[in-house]
Amino acid sequence: MDLNAMWVFHEVVSQGSFTAAAKRLGMRKSTVSRKITALEDRLGARLLHRTTRRLSLTETGRAYFDRCARVMAEVEAADREVADLHDAPRGKLRITAPVDIGLAFVGPLAADFLERYPEVHLEVVLTGRVVDLVAEGFDVAIRAGSLADSSLIARRLGTTGGRLYASSSYAQSHVLPKQPEQLVEHACITSTATGFGDTWQLNSGERTVRVAVAGRLRVNDFGLARKAVLAGHGIAFIPEVLCVDDVASGRLVPVLPAWQSRASGVWAVYPSTRNLSAKVRAFLDFLRDEMSPPPWERVAARERTAVSGGQA
Repeated sequence: MDLNAMWVFHEVVSQGSFTAAAKRLGMRKSTVSRKITALEDRLGARLLHRTTRRLSLTETGRAYFDRCARVMAEVEAADREVADLHDAPRGKLRITAPVDIGLAFVGPLAADFLERYPEVHLEVVLTGRVVDLVAEGFDVAIRAGSLADSSLIARRLGTTGGRLYASSSYAQSHVLPKQPEQLVEHACITSTATGFGDTWQLNSGERTVRVAVAGRLRVNDFGLARKAVLAGHGIAFIPEVLCVDDVASGRLVPVLPAWQSRASGVWAVYPSTRNLSAKVRAFLDFLRDEMSPPPWERVAARERTAVSGGQA
């Protein structure tokens, strides 16, 4: 099937002459004539009666034109649909994120995004593995930490680090440390897989200290560490992104708020900026607006202000 030749034939019939069709298509009249002849040769049938004064369809040409008109209408409808998809956010948007980050802030943001864009259908997949966006058909990924070299585009949403937290009940029954070295006097929840084992490295501005800690509970998941802290089992290093609501509600209390682990980036990653669909553009812009600054940075800033005000 030669859609180009069909389109030329459709325009010749619609315009009523080779000359008018050539002008509309931006072609030479001789090119239009050759394409019609080639089309007739391929089909093995005459489509047009040609005279010096008029142009008319053969019976076969009339039947073929009716078919062409329907095909061209579908092509135009497809073009309009694609254009509409790029003009207004609509259709399915697939995003992926790590489980902890997804539960902490992607989930709550999803509801607001869907309310703002009622024609978008959102699919959120939370997983601990690094997803191949192109091969698996995802539009956007939320990732934290260092990014591997790739052809993907990354938009920085903010930074996050691990901070020390205790439950409000633990804070009421213990004197919380004022200096990192005092952590040895507390039950600390350590980890085998999250980078916070028996020795914790804390940073405050240009200062870095390493403290050997101990405790009766060791875990391999930040979510489990958070639940253990909420249950009053001690102090743990937990990514601040996971603790925004807990700190805001008073369930968790920051410990040594001026100290944290080395911060890492939080990113929105997507395949390409070329011909970016409206739904992806809308989601990226939505993330930019909602994460300026990120909610955990706003909470941390309030805590630092409260500490400095109390010290004053």
